[in-house]
Amino acid sequence: MRSVRFRKSVVVTSTVLCAGLVLSACGKSDEKSDSAKGKSQGEVSITTAKGELKVPLKPARVAALDNTSFLTLKAFGVKPVAVPKGLLPNEGFEDWKNDSSIKDVGTHREPKFEALNASEPDLIIGGYRFTDHHDKLTKIGKTIDVAPTDEAKDGYVAALKTQTTTLGKVFGQEAKAKEIVDALTKAEQDAVKSTKGEKVFLAVASAGKVDNGASRIGRLTQPLNLKNVLSAEGEDSTSVHNDSGLAPETIAKLNPDWMIVLDRDAAVGAKEGTEAVAAKKIIEGMEAWDKTTFRTKGQVVYLDNDFYLTEGIQAYTDAFGQVATAFNAAG
Repeated sequence: MRSVRFRKSVVVTSTVLCAGLVLSACGKSDEKSDSAKGKSQGEVSITTAKGELKVPLKPARVAALDNTSFLTLKAFGVKPVAVPKGLLPNEGFEDWKNDSSIKDVGTHREPKFEALNASEPDLIIGGYRFTDHHDKLTKIGKTIDVAPTDEAKDGYVAALKTQTTTLGKVFGQEAKAKEIVDALTKAEQDAVKSTKGEKVFLAVASAGKVDNGASRIGRLTQPLNLKNVLSAEGEDSTSVHNDSGLAPETIAKLNPDWMIVLDRDAAVGAKEGTEAVAAKKIIEGMEAWDKTTFRTKGQVVYLDNDFYLTEGIQAYTDAFGQVATAFNAAG
């Protein structure tokens, strides 16, 4: 928590008066007053990707950079002072997008460090897309990385639960965090029960093409009783930006029972020089898949349009719910 340093020239009378007034009404200081900046309530120790850290408890000025945390912060009633507005989901964050008091810090590809610094955050929630900028962020303010990763113990989904619990501790929202975690656990358990070893193709649709999305949404099937027809071997999590040249005929030959689809263009629009085409239109129009099991039985699960931009605990709760509903309905 930042301390307030008063100039030595402040007279004793002012000091006495300050005891009976709100701090912001007191004499001049070298820095903005706590009420102008927001005032945290002590410190709390948490585990981060960089080890144990002491951070402000209930920080008043939060820069939220990790998109996987956005919905959780909203659920906690947190209004950030800075966010990467280009990474905000299309729906549900209009208030953050249109609020001029919330500074836009660009994206992880083109971060605006000056805007972040100007927001004077008590705490910066980094990690995930902003992982590579961690050292620069720490020079601006106290920075934590509690984002989920594929390398986390027990995997990405388990890391979502840890992230939520940790943020609950930071913001004094332990009960709400437990509620969010419990919802994911139930949805995950329901999805596990509904899957019985079916073959599935994890797809990413972008620029009118369908490619292997196992590297990005394989996290979803890790705890489930499903067999991926294509693995993520040789790919990294950014493969959603690439075109591997996967032929539709290859998928037809593998003949998966189900397809689970991430529609990237629905979240961020088409790549430059290409046209956005809805995933459903691509998949239903692919002649090579006319006789596949997933097409003939209509066994395709389309993840929420904003999944690519959220990827947090609520996104996975919803996705597990979709899987459970679809698989149970298919018998």
